[in-house]
Amino acid sequence: MLTSVKVPWGFRKTHITAVWPDLDRYRPLVLRPRPAALAVAVALTAAGCSGGPQEPVTGARPTASASGASSLAGVCPQTVVIQSNWWPQAEDGSIYRLLGGELDVDAGRKRVTGALVAEGVDTGVRLEIRSGGPANGFVPAATVPFTDESVLLATADTDQVAQLAATRRVKAVVAPLEKSPVVLMFDPARHRFRTVADIGRTDLRVLYFQGATYMDYLVGSGQLKRSQVDAGYTGNPDRWVAAGGNLVQQGFLTNEPFAYENELPAWNKKVAWLLVADAGYPVYPETLVVRADREQRHAPCLEKLVPVIQRSAAGYLADPDATNQLIVRLTQDFDAYPYSAARAAYAARVMKDNGIVGNGTNGTLGDFDTARVTTLLEVVGPVFAAAKQPLPAGLTAEDITTNAYVDASIGAG
Repeated sequence: MLTSVKVPWGFRKTHITAVWPDLDRYRPLVLRPRPAALAVAVALTAAGCSGGPQEPVTGARPTASASGASSLAGVCPQTVVIQSNWWPQAEDGSIYRLLGGELDVDAGRKRVTGALVAEGVDTGVRLEIRSGGPANGFVPAATVPFTDESVLLATADTDQVAQLAATRRVKAVVAPLEKSPVVLMFDPARHRFRTVADIGRTDLRVLYFQGATYMDYLVGSGQLKRSQVDAGYTGNPDRWVAAGGNLVQQGFLTNEPFAYENELPAWNKKVAWLLVADAGYPVYPETLVVRADREQRHAPCLEKLVPVIQRSAAGYLADPDATNQLIVRLTQDFDAYPYSAARAAYAARVMKDNGIVGNGTNGTLGDFDTARVTTLLEVVGPVFAAAKQPLPAGLTAEDITTNAYVDASIGAG
């Protein structure tokens, strides 16, 4: 249950650490439950960062001067601050793509600042993106605006937004990702599962990170058996390797399949996977949230900024290369984790191919389906209540999400 999570709730997902001689360097990252990025810390690391003089870091987009409708000056804060819940990664490509000009990289505080650029146009304000997870002591990103008023937006999944509603209410204003990349992985040489329920018809062990709400849903909905699920996953691939792949293990489509197939010498062969989202867990991941009690104050900014983020998400989907180069460089400068250009390219590709980024049912990128959010509240309500963290009475989809700032005409091509 959630009460047994050993890290802050905002980081309820995990990555993989290494089983190599330098494991101790990455061991603290085992505790981080957040999607996508670390996987196996092996010899294939991102190229480029050396001990010599560094070239200036520039943003992912060229810049021209802002004018008229393109300008955010005087409407948004002089510096728009976004608190992320992990290191730079492809899943956050929509916000890193907004960085332009010569960047100020603060390696000590793990943050980067540059011009906020909308489709090549400098909007007249600056953008600062702060890394989270280990970079900020695992403080959940969605809680940071309550202790640092300079933070306008933070990243959070909608189940976390619901969980925080009783004490630190935030509202999601845009969803750059349409579906969660959480998967259950298995060996295709041994098994031919088509649905999660197929796994539940076996006695195969299913490893997951303790405190994962989606697992309570999968068991409660009868798709998996309580007797087969095992919360002993620590982020290390050793049990998978020892079992020869004869088990099921949680992972992230953007990360583990590539890492296991290409960067884990003890395996280095195909894995198959099923998206938990396709099993009916309707969370919106990595949404951008604002403090609910400050939404109206920031509404004029959000009205102009949210469509900029929507267009950036669509632009990243169409052409991720320059943004990925920046993300890889930042992971090096922050001494974050080995994140190769190949891994970033893979993540961008599978997000596009599998609808992780894309339009909703109405052709809009970044909006919220109210019925889907309502279903999520119905799903997680009993889970949080059992963990003695009940949702506020009468909590609705409109209390935690809004389409007020979304431009319905913006979609992925």
